[in-house]
Amino acid sequence: MGAQLRVYKRRIKSVTATKKITKAMEMIAASRVVKAQRKVQASTPYATELTRAVTAVATGANDKHPLTTEAENPTRAAVLLLTSDRGLAGAFNSNAIKAAEQLIRKLEGEGKEVDIYVVGRRGVAHFNFRERKLADSWTGFTDEPTYADAKKIGEPLIEAIEKDTAEGGVDELHIVYTEFVSMMTQTAVEARLLPLSLDEVAKEAGQQDTLRPLYDFEPSAEDVLDALLPRYVESRIYNALLQSSASKHAATRRAMKSATDNAGELITNLTRLANAARQADITQEISEIVGGTTALADATAGSDK
Repeated sequence: MGAQLRVYKRRIKSVTATKKITKAMEMIAASRVVKAQRKVQASTPYATELTRAVTAVATGANDKHPLTTEAENPTRAAVLLLTSDRGLAGAFNSNAIKAAEQLIRKLEGEGKEVDIYVVGRRGVAHFNFRERKLADSWTGFTDEPTYADAKKIGEPLIEAIEKDTAEGGVDELHIVYTEFVSMMTQTAVEARLLPLSLDEVAKEAGQQDTLRPLYDFEPSAEDVLDALLPRYVESRIYNALLQSSASKHAATRRAMKSATDNAGELITNLTRLANAARQADITQEISEIVGGTTALADATAGSDK
């Protein structure tokens, strides 16, 4: 029983150390998610106004711009998946990857070839493990993304949609990321970034029921769109990066809190088992002492006769 008690003590010590680590990670994630939330809130007004500007130019232009015009027979699409560089976030990455896989199957079912772009080591590892080719990937900044990161991601995507499909271009650009709803709820969502659906863009910008002003464009509406649409894509990617970052930290906080609670419960159970083993040891020692005393008394009584 003494050996069993030592085993319990070692396990209690190990779980206690793990509990300290998970508690620290929970507190770190809690502080980071607050910062990420603030960044999401700060980026929203810019994205909204930029969306309104793009809508105004696109609806006021007489000529159709290639980035706002649907292809007659789309044959190729790009999917941008946002995951994290680190794990320990519950189902955060698996849900985003699952949503991306569903979108890819849907596009392929429509007869389109799909180019996959991935942000985050977890997503890259998923596709590399399955030996599926990636058009491009980015890692190392998912915890605290910057606008420069969004611009770096947006450049090859915009270039791909501006090219003809015969030259390796794409007809559509989709994004899959995790939307931050609340501290307890994060949802994997997918959206089409390009070509723009003006009705959906206007709805997002809150302009569907308002009168839009008329504009004169200098030098031309197409030139203005050439300047605005890349900024629009970058701002959408940046907002999605921030949403995913906040969602990841919230998921990590929740996962680490669950791990801390489970560790505390396990320590309690192990402590009870250790106490029971210690009590059994004490009971056995008392029994041995009583048995030895009785045997000694019997031996002494026999010798007196």
